[in-house]
Amino acid sequence: MSKNLIVLFVLLAIVSCKKETPKNTEATTEVSEDYDPIAFGREIFETKGNCASCHKPDQKVIGPSIMDIAKIYKEQNGDIVAFLKGKAEPIVDPSQYEVMKTNFAITKSMTDEQLKALEAYFYSHLKK
Repeated sequence: MSKNLIVLFVLLAIVSCKKETPKNTEATTEVSEDYDPIAFGREIFETKGNCASCHKPDQKVIGPSIMDIAKIYKEQNGDIVAFLKGKAEPIVDPSQYEVMKTNFAITKSMTDEQLKALEAYFYSHLKK
């Protein structure tokens, strides 16, 4: 009987030692030290956002240039992020609003971090 108890104790010890603690699979909200919002914004602008198809850094194509957007938003204390969320009126070229509005499906699905990175990328085109 005592032999059975010893075997049972050893088995319980082995099983309890192998028990893994649950891993945290949630995304962290910490920003790494090498995070560059301008570079991140540029990446979004050129890929996910599809912005580069209508906007160029220093010339108007279909939409206004990035420099014009940044300049006007700065001068008028506008909120680029709110506009990209569809929560603010257009202030750069209201006549092109209907064209831009079709892209809100893309920008509304972006996180605040992504939208702020886009904003940082736009403002990086201002002449200092």
